[in-house]
Amino acid sequence: MRPATRQRLRLSGGTELSFITAGDASRPAVLLLHGFPNSARGFREVVPELSQAAYVIAPDLPGFGESDVLPEVSFPAFGRAITELLDRLAVGPRHVYLHDYGAPVGFHIAMQAPDQVLGLIIQNANAHRSGFGPQWAGTLAYWSQPSPENEAAATAHLTFEGTRDQYVADVPPDVAARIPAERWEEDWRVMCLPGRMDTQRALVADYPHYAARFDAIAEYLAHWQPPSLMLWGRHDAFFDLAETLSWMRALPRMEAHLFDAGHLLLETHAAAAAPLMLDFIRRQRR
Repeated sequence: MRPATRQRLRLSGGTELSFITAGDASRPAVLLLHGFPNSARGFREVVPELSQAAYVIAPDLPGFGESDVLPEVSFPAFGRAITELLDRLAVGPRHVYLHDYGAPVGFHIAMQAPDQVLGLIIQNANAHRSGFGPQWAGTLAYWSQPSPENEAAATAHLTFEGTRDQYVADVPPDVAARIPAERWEEDWRVMCLPGRMDTQRALVADYPHYAARFDAIAEYLAHWQPPSLMLWGRHDAFFDLAETLSWMRALPRMEAHLFDAGHLLLETHAAAAAPLMLDFIRRQRR
């Protein structure tokens, strides 16, 4: 087993992308795509396990972790950056792990090369309107009417407290107590670096363009029916639990597991999730 290593790739546009790889590059790949406000280090506890059966690739999305900020920020631009990474690594068939902001990036990649997708691992990732619960009211108002007041409401989470809430909001106290404060403190430190907050604001503004693709995503799922594994933290304060039913309707053969966890499930339940992911990957080998 090859140990995890962190590398940097200079993209064709001149910025650098930081990423972690582990395992044998001759094996089918698993692409781990994190969400807000995290980075590839959110997968630290599952990478060694997954590398037993797959070539693991865990990038820091542009403007997150140790990756540079892109000059023009959008989810399609993120998708192109990760596609370039996959091309440069000569990655063929792959599993795609979708979480939060990783979902629009992952669908950009999956829908461009659907024949290369071995399976999807869905972890608190939104791809249906059912995921927009009451907590999205301010954001939806901003999308329909981008006034300064609505923008302030939609970006109110871009604070230290909002960063912490991604980890612990609505999570039972005994579960939340298992997450060290250093996790969100590091995310906040990164978000305060030059250009990073601009990236976050741009992604909030671009997310409605991803939501506008939900019908196209539904058509992709209906046509291709990729083998899928759902791992979902039931105490997610940001994506409504109804989203899990939408996924199940779209992918009726999907294996689904709900955990006593929050939005960042792997912070507390990596030990339970890793064997499920490993078994899923082994079963989908070509």
